[in-house]
Amino acid sequence: MKLRSSQRAAAVALAALCVVWAGDRPRQPLGLPPVEWPKKNPYSAAKVELGKLLYFDKRLSADGTISCASCHEPKYAFADGSAVSKGIRGQTGTRSAPTVINRAFSLAQFWDGRAATLEEQAKGPIVNPIEMGNTHEAAAATIAKIPGYRPLFVKAFGSDQVDIDRIAMAIATFERTILSGNAPYDRYKKGDKKAMSPEQIRGMSVFFDKAKCDRCHENSNFTLNAYSNIGIGMDKPDPDVGRYAITKDPRDWGVFKVPTLREIEHTAPYMHDGSLKTLEEVVDYYDKGGNPNKNLDSNMRKLNLTDQEKKDLVAFLKALSGEGWQIEEPAEFPQ
Repeated sequence: MKLRSSQRAAAVALAALCVVWAGDRPRQPLGLPPVEWPKKNPYSAAKVELGKLLYFDKRLSADGTISCASCHEPKYAFADGSAVSKGIRGQTGTRSAPTVINRAFSLAQFWDGRAATLEEQAKGPIVNPIEMGNTHEAAAATIAKIPGYRPLFVKAFGSDQVDIDRIAMAIATFERTILSGNAPYDRYKKGDKKAMSPEQIRGMSVFFDKAKCDRCHENSNFTLNAYSNIGIGMDKPDPDVGRYAITKDPRDWGVFKVPTLREIEHTAPYMHDGSLKTLEEVVDYYDKGGNPNKNLDSNMRKLNLTDQEKKDLVAFLKALSGEGWQIEEPAEFPQ
């Protein structure tokens, strides 16, 4: 898959907005490129500390029941283990919650790419009536009334002013530290030939050589950061049109963002609708070439994998599970 001109332009624009933070920063796991920190929201440990608390704080929602972590939980590799997520008053959405892991390397956020930055994405669920059901003003006012948050905002931003932009900046800074690397694959590529099992090594060959999965899942984060129609849900009477709802471009009908494959064994169920429960089901789906439709990606084709090749491919995908994202949730929150 080749980047469209609009996607290349987005990448150039992102690079122009970002710099690699040169000061003290979290250790990055093996195999990942440097995180690019926005000029308007550079890294600081104080912002990470504040952002982590806000990320897990249910008081950002209208009734105090939903936090960012409600749909992006550490125990589920920052997804939620459900086909679709539950929000305020038990309401359910129509798409599966993607993992937060390695979102620092993403050019846009959400399955349809409607948010250009993590800061913008962090604001979205707060006002979504199905998710947190709040307003930006009310959420900020709630946090501002909590005395324990004031010194944390001072430490992170230089004053105790609380607004939705600062809340989003803090959450996004925390999220940019949720990384996965140093997987068996990374260590194997670094020269440790015992880091992967023989089955995983064979599966790597299937991934890159026979199935050519890297046409979309390429580079260190195993995603092109582009969009693709692979046919999921396209056989339904009223399919989710994906990015087309945002752009109205016929070429975007039924396309969704290509996700990272890092920690893929821990983020089931799969696809934008959570319709595939296991990695074996995912491999079988690709092996058959997807569901035909008017905008199916040209890379989708029958793979004709043997049963052993399928098993090897699943084993290789599990070799992409690493470290850097495993954290403890806050034991207590500001009061």
